[in-house]
Order: sequence, then C-alpha cells, then structure tokens
Amino acid sequence: MDEETLLQGLTAIFREIFDDETMVLTRATTAHDIEEWDSFNHINIIIAIESRYGVKFQIAEIEGLKDIGDAIDLVQKKLAAKG
Repeated sequence: MDEETLLQGLTAIFREIFDDETMVLTRATTAHDIEEWDSFNHINIIIAIESRYGVKFQIAEIEGLKDIGDAIDLVQKKLAAKG
C-alpha cells in the first residue's frame, strides 16, 4: 500500500477518534501536535490501525513510534510481511 493511501487512512482514523473532520496529518505529526492525544487515545489509535489494516504491533514497535511517518513505515512493513 502506498504512503499517500496510508496517510489518508490514518487521517480518517484520527478524525474519528478525535471527532475533528478538519484534522490534517503529515509524516511529521506527533502527539505533541494534537492536544487531546493522551495515553488513552494512543491506545485507541493503535487498536484502530491494527483493526483497519489487519496487522498486530509488538510493544517495542509501538514504543519506537515517534511520528505519523514512523507509523506509516511500520504499517507498510507489516503489510509487506503479510504478502
């Protein structure tokens, strides 16, 4: 799956979780950029990504995510491994 498609999918997830249809994500977006992005919403984001793309993340992988770009890269890696 290409990066732009993943970015659009993640944007849709974030818009739903944060109830903000105007939210725009970039590869550089971090939790510091979204005021409501707390630990509870972080869990919701991870679960929504796993569900939408049919992937499972390891704790170490989640801890290593610094921004949306890292999340895109990880989802691409997981999807590629699934074949």
